Amino acid sequence: MLTAIYDFWLNAFQAEQSAGTQGWAHSFTFLNLFKYVTFRAATAGLLAFGISILIGPRIIRKLISMKVGQPIRTAEEVHKLAELHGGKIGTPTMGGVLIISAVLISTLFCARIFNPFVAVCAVTMSACGLLGFVDDYTKVKKKNSAGISSKTKLGWLFVIALIAACFIYFKTEISGFGATPEQIQNQVAGYRLGDQWIGIGDICFPLFKVPIISLGILVIPFFGLIIIGCSNAVNLTDGLDGLATGCTISVALSYAVLAYLAGHFFMATDYLVIPHNRYIGELAVFLMALVGASFGFLWFNCHPAKVFMGDTGSLAIGGALGTAAICTKQELLLVIIGGVFVVEALSVMLQVGSFKLRKKRIFRMAPIHHHFELLGWHESQVIIRFWILSIMLALFGLALLKIA
Repeated sequence: MLTAIYDFWLNAFQAEQSAGTQGWAHSFTFLNLFKYVTFRAATAGLLAFGISILIGPRIIRKLISMKVGQPIRTAEEVHKLAELHGGKIGTPTMGGVLIISAVLISTLFCARIFNPFVAVCAVTMSACGLLGFVDDYTKVKKKNSAGISSKTKLGWLFVIALIAACFIYFKTEISGFGATPEQIQNQVAGYRLGDQWIGIGDICFPLFKVPIISLGILVIPFFGLIIIGCSNAVNLTDGLDGLATGCTISVALSYAVLAYLAGHFFMATDYLVIPHNRYIGELAVFLMALVGASFGFLWFNCHPAKVFMGDTGSLAIGGALGTAAICTKQELLLVIIGGVFVVEALSVMLQVGSFKLRKKRIFRMAPIHHHFELLGWHESQVIIRFWILSIMLALFGLALLKIA
């Protein structure tokens, strides 16, 4: 919306200059602000926050009236944890619709929605959110924490991730696939790393100023695994009030910075030597909308939570972050910047593997945030300390950009 206003004003302004006149367009030169990604990204973040704060209470009341309370696992399933979380029974879930709505509305107003990077992240987020909504609704309808089967959920996640990965691989503006020499020469397709053009199948890491491996078309299933893994990792982290939301803020903000830097030719190619694409900067607007929406949701989701995001929010956020990491060509850096999500997922895999192989548990309970709860940490201590770790890991990840 803002970009459309800017384009209309710019055409009028240029027409007045050509005609040697000064009409209404010369009186609205402040609209020139809309051409800057930084201005629109900040506006998107503030707008998403404002939308969340304004419509949040209405959505929460609606969810309460619909009696969509979060099913809590029984004492037989989680033992002592049931005592700690007993007060959460009845808290409305599906609050992720608030995050998704705020992000999409803000993106519609502030970003160039036909930008391929913005489009693929927004669509992936919406599709994953829809899957999560179905899962949440099933849990509420059945009045237990099972939801749809793991195989069904994983199958649909695979379909969504595969479609997104294929779009990224075959879309000329993103990958350079099928680009003409003129397009490459004019830097309107594909990625550039320093003084060389790299393929979408080349995997990069900031410490190395050349691709560390080239996967070719095998990068499609690799991208799919990233999106699926990130969605599930955020879902597993969403077990305490505000935990996943706070970590989302630091990760999304970091990738907004990465997208902005990668979209600037000299900053990306000459100074930092990170993958550059002329269209990627616009993704910062979408990611800042996610930051603002997460802050707004945290207003209601902080301890004691008035609403949970549910799978509606966690799967959507994970899908968006995983896709953004792929689009910025910083897939491996997500392991560091999203380190809290990674550790949460790893703790579950290690716990399950250890129990199946040795009939012994490594942690008192997985995901690992429950382990610390059972060690005696108060829920607020676990949440804030994990937030701190997430911020430190994000700063460390960004610091790696200029080490080499």
